[in-house]
Amino acid sequence: MESNSSSSSSAPLHKSRVRVLTILPTRSLLLFFFLFFCINFTTTTSNSVTQSSDSETLYSKHCNDVVPKSDTDPTRWFITNLSIQDIGFRNGYFTGGDQLFKQNLKTSEVDDLKALSFVPSDVGKTLTEGVFKVRATLHIRDYSIFHNSTRRNLRLVYFKGPRSHFRKGLLNFRLDGYYSESSKKLCMIGNGGSGNLRALSVVLKLNYPLSSSIYDSLITGTLESLSDKHDGDYFEPLLMLGLYQSSSYEYKLAGKDSENGCLRGDDRGENLGVGKLKRGLCMLLGKLHESFELEYGSDCGSVNCNPLGGNAGYVSSFVYYGTRCADGRKMQMLLGFPNSSYYGIKFPFDPHTTFITEGAWDEKENRLCAVACRILNFTESLTNAFVGDCSTKFSLRLPTKLSLWNRSTVAGEMWSIKEVNDSGYFAKIGFHTLSGWLMKLLDFKYEYSENDDMRKTCAEKKAGRGKGKIYPDEFSVDMKFGMTVRNSKGQQASGYSSPLFVEDERVYGRRFWDKLPQTESSMQLNQSHTHSSPMNISYKLFFISDFGFRHDVFPSKAELSAEGIYDRDYGNLCMIGCRHVPVKNQTLIKQDMLDCAIKIIVQFSPLDTKDGQNVKGTIESTRGKLDPLYFEPIEFSSNSIYTSQAAASISRIDFEISMVLISNTLACVFVGLQLLFVKKHPDVLPFVSIVMLIVLSLGYMIPLLVNFEALFVPNKHHSQQDTFLGTGGWLQVNEVIVRVLMMVALLLQLRLLQLTWSSRQGHGNQKSLRDSERKLLYATSPLYIAGALIVWFVNLRKNAYQRSHRPFQRPHRMAYRVSTLHHLAYQQHSLREDLSSYAGLVLDGFLLPQILFNLFFNSGEKALACAFYFGTTVIRLLPHAYDLYRAQTGTWFLDLSYIYANHKMDFYSTAWNIIIPCGGLLFAAIIFLQQRFGGRFILPKRFRQTSVYEKVPVISNEEL
Repeated sequence: MESNSSSSSSAPLHKSRVRVLTILPTRSLLLFFFLFFCINFTTTTSNSVTQSSDSETLYSKHCNDVVPKSDTDPTRWFITNLSIQDIGFRNGYFTGGDQLFKQNLKTSEVDDLKALSFVPSDVGKTLTEGVFKVRATLHIRDYSIFHNSTRRNLRLVYFKGPRSHFRKGLLNFRLDGYYSESSKKLCMIGNGGSGNLRALSVVLKLNYPLSSSIYDSLITGTLESLSDKHDGDYFEPLLMLGLYQSSSYEYKLAGKDSENGCLRGDDRGENLGVGKLKRGLCMLLGKLHESFELEYGSDCGSVNCNPLGGNAGYVSSFVYYGTRCADGRKMQMLLGFPNSSYYGIKFPFDPHTTFITEGAWDEKENRLCAVACRILNFTESLTNAFVGDCSTKFSLRLPTKLSLWNRSTVAGEMWSIKEVNDSGYFAKIGFHTLSGWLMKLLDFKYEYSENDDMRKTCAEKKAGRGKGKIYPDEFSVDMKFGMTVRNSKGQQASGYSSPLFVEDERVYGRRFWDKLPQTESSMQLNQSHTHSSPMNISYKLFFISDFGFRHDVFPSKAELSAEGIYDRDYGNLCMIGCRHVPVKNQTLIKQDMLDCAIKIIVQFSPLDTKDGQNVKGTIESTRGKLDPLYFEPIEFSSNSIYTSQAAASISRIDFEISMVLISNTLACVFVGLQLLFVKKHPDVLPFVSIVMLIVLSLGYMIPLLVNFEALFVPNKHHSQQDTFLGTGGWLQVNEVIVRVLMMVALLLQLRLLQLTWSSRQGHGNQKSLRDSERKLLYATSPLYIAGALIVWFVNLRKNAYQRSHRPFQRPHRMAYRVSTLHHLAYQQHSLREDLSSYAGLVLDGFLLPQILFNLFFNSGEKALACAFYFGTTVIRLLPHAYDLYRAQTGTWFLDLSYIYANHKMDFYSTAWNIIIPCGGLLFAAIIFLQQRFGGRFILPKRFRQTSVYEKVPVISNEEL
């Protein structure tokens, strides 16, 4: 009786302990978060009050003599005639701050790569008339950080200097201060820096022009450190120069040309007007940011042809940037002449190479006539700079017709009105560019050349090949493609090709959702080509030579203009091409000649192709081998996908995202069903394998730990793939949802593990259960470790094989080269990915520890709910069945977007996709039979040794 009473009394005590262990941590956790929130809120509030008082003290000390401090007017805070545009600027330049910007390049090499912008966010009225409170952000960027490298063979070597506050070439300062409308001065106090480094305290002082015109276009100022000179945070003052963007700008030179105005009689044909456009010139060129190639005349050998001066070096191009426009005809623009290190990210506002230009559209001549001025007196200090020397004229026009020899949508000239012997004189220079923006807005025409020989050659080339298959439509975006170019030595470069016109219809710059405009000519064109026949087409091709690609004829950046015929029945494109051949004379001034003896053959694959290359082609010279302009044939191919393939990929991604969400939801449901099952049958809890639960818990925990930042920070690793697939942020949102579901499943698994562990404490068979679990651990640990070693050995062999067969393979640097998709398919397997796949295999066999545990303990208890072990097995096996289906219906380009049945998370192949499902179903069947016939039913009878505990009645003392 005592034993019964003691046992009965101990059971409630055991349950109460479990309840205390599960409830108290929850209360403690809530109390901890509450205290943490209170402490953090108090600290933040006190810090903000302290910082505010410190800022006021610093402003009184460093800025009160510039713009006296004034209290804000609470009743008229937002009522102000001062706009953000009047005091902010987007184009700026700086010098100094050597402690912030560690350079390994010479100053002359990186001057044009420095940029800054001042962006006000709030402007409020104060109690003092003409004084405004301003809050703003100062962005300082030094693009030379991206050029601070040198190349050697196949390795990219970076010079890493001492650690500084400058990270990734960008510094941001948040500032507060006051602006005086009468003195045109601004003074602000703030702090900032880069990344997680300690903030720097600074004072900003800006001086604005008293009026706004081309002669009063510069803002000067300084950024100074508030730290002591001996402090590690101290830096030398930054001198700043910015372009004034006041809304009260007055045009001084536009439309006021003298006798030395725009040139007359130098046109090469008719020009387009801008009168039909709604906003006229402002829509076309008002905010245009374009790079122009320069054309030098034959007289450049005897006179200066450099607009920057004779000692500035050779200039091959200039950058145009529209800054303001008014009345549909007047505008201000910047002309920049950067060196070869310019990347084109932002306009290079460098006083050494920048012209501030002002002009007006001449409706009679259909051209822009402008005057360009230099920035002077800045060599000693930027604070003394001013605008002057307006002796450069600038003329820009829009040709009506394009052709094989003329591919310029914008062309023009610039020249000096000085005398030949004067300093700063330069001869007339031409310029041109092909602008996709203007192609979309203006009605350009294309003139095809007559070439019967080319048509005969192309007709012989196709020879009835490919008839009956469906090839890309001539108007579709499938006709433009990225390409990998290979020379005769096998070296590679990357490039891009795009059609300009199909017959008379423009297709250049058209996106896949754009429809062909329903003009009269386009309707006639569609009716005449309902049944495909060869059509005239013009193309633009270019490729950039990398350090691993050398060619004797093509320069580092090769551009070809081409035209020919495309036959949709055969997918064959046959063209003649022209290229600019640089010829350098004794004065090193570049002149171009046109070589049009080039044949280009392109073969498109059918739309339903499963090949890895949708486009293959060659570029050949038709000249004799002894001709100086002859070059060896160049081959190119493309991995750009067709729009139909992209649509199929996106549809499959949507389906796979749904499958992942459903799988993770079902995983939570099945674990929940197991928890309900053990709640109804608590006596079976001790017979659940702890090793199995640990394996399942780790299967959820490890991916969460590796990608924990994805719950809060956007995943930048897949940004290129998201761009390629067009999924953008939607895919990232689903990744967060998937990980939240995985976290829920993990918590449920940990709860089941905790219940199982607690149920074994004080159990009558605790020692036997512990011994069986130990035997299980001894049996599975060598098995799992041996498998990991095999994976490591196979990984070494595969990578060694790939290195020996692809010694020159390496990924490209450019983020949007389509050729990188080809390299991704052949990149080396990392050991981490192979181990992740092996972990997926272990998870597929999650029932193995339970089978061995039942075998060692000879357990016949129904410890696992059928929904749990069978449902989880199905969740693990369905991806393999889907991968078999995907392999039969998908194509190569879809491999980059695996979401469900990800090859990095498990072993997938035809063999594995058969072996793993069969093994998983076999394990589930064994569990079912063990729970019905005993843990050792699979063994021969002579090995089924068991110990059966017989229940005997308890005899009391009274019965004795």
